[in-house]
Amino acid sequence: MQKSTFGRLNPLSLRFTRLGGAALLGLLVAGCSTSGNQQGTVSTSGEQRVTQADLQAYCPRISLREGTSFFSTYEKGGNGDSSRVVYQASISDVTRDCRRDNGTLTITVAAAGRVVPGPKFRNGTINMPIRVVVMEGDKVISTKLHKQAVAMNNSQSATQFLFAGTPVSVPEASSRQVQIFIGFDEGPNKG
Repeated sequence: MQKSTFGRLNPLSLRFTRLGGAALLGLLVAGCSTSGNQQGTVSTSGEQRVTQADLQAYCPRISLREGTSFFSTYEKGGNGDSSRVVYQASISDVTRDCRRDNGTLTITVAAAGRVVPGPKFRNGTINMPIRVVVMEGDKVISTKLHKQAVAMNNSQSATQFLFAGTPVSVPEASSRQVQIFIGFDEGPNKG
């Protein structure tokens, strides 16, 4: 029997580790393979089925437009004054879901973020302006301004939010030219 020193495996242990790893990898690969039907399905909720083609299909990219991932609200007349902030919000993650049906691609976007109360915050529900824009090249296919409601009842801590936009449909044939943007948008300057 060979002795091993601390921090180093002896050659016999190393061979068993390699064999065990190879056997485990073989079992995992065997469990992931599909036999027969190339249109394998995955059940998501018992009602809908996701096909292998759906999993491998193209879904347009989603991006936060530069300068739109943060949003601050001030009390009336206090724009830019940090002591008069009502709340500040940020979007930290974005994603999208694509569904295909008869040559149409339906895209639903989602975002996650948080809202931090400022010095002038009062408990209640706030509405944040989130815009979703779908473009094909330089052409705007869809633009929608949503009002995301967030209930905030603690002026001492941040609140997380999840946003899901209304679905947008585009022809599947042109989906590779489509890009989606999301971000906060106060609309035109009032003044």
